[in-house]
Amino acid sequence: RITDYKKILPILEIYPALQGEGERTGRPTIVVRSVGCTHRCFFGNGGFCDSWNTSFHPEKGKYCFDDIIKMYDENPLVNEMMITGGSPTMHPALLNELMYFARTRCIYATLETEGSHFVKTDSPINVLSISPKFSNSIPKLNVLTPLGEKTTQKMIDQHNKFRMNYDVIKQMMEYHSHFYIKPVYDGTPKTLKEIKDFITKLKITRDRVWLMPAGDNREELIRMYPIVMEEALKNGYNFSGREHIIARNKQRFC
Repeated sequence: RITDYKKILPILEIYPALQGEGERTGRPTIVVRSVGCTHRCFFGNGGFCDSWNTSFHPEKGKYCFDDIIKMYDENPLVNEMMITGGSPTMHPALLNELMYFARTRCIYATLETEGSHFVKTDSPINVLSISPKFSNSIPKLNVLTPLGEKTTQKMIDQHNKFRMNYDVIKQMMEYHSHFYIKPVYDGTPKTLKEIKDFITKLKITRDRVWLMPAGDNREELIRMYPIVMEEALKNGYNFSGREHIIARNKQRFC
């Protein structure tokens, strides 16, 4: 448990928003974004992870737990929370405290995770939004990052260190019970096969799959939407847009 609610935590952003991806799309929520990530995602034409400021160029935490409480006090009509990053499971004490708070306020909590670490919170998370990182996410060497640095072998090695951790993903699904997977699809047969193999290995039913397009900007997403929608329909999957990027393009929320 976290006892000092005024101590700065590894939280980079707190803001009200409409959920832009997955099962809870369109619902008013408070986004709590942690800093620090186990991965360094780069999707070629799909660009870098849209929260590269938590991974490739991690910024320092800015907020304390009292700031989260204040955000909900100022937005009394919002009763959902989206815990995202970065990799929130890197911070188990923070996750546990968020779930304690969510339970006392009757807040429905979504955890966005790539599945790198198992976290057993005292109160199970309402829903896991699991984004397994397939081979299409591995960064290419010497590509310029969003701040103009070249990607390195160290970044590639870091990305692959926790990628596709089947045992941890299975543990998370079994403990927290309600989950769906949100694979990033780039339109290639190779990625589609990896997604299908993943689903088969973990015995995930089609109704828990939300196929999501690669793209860190509005133009690329608009190009990819019909491609991904067609594949989702063909395979009996759900489709997840990335409505926050369509709405704001590359503009940060805060």
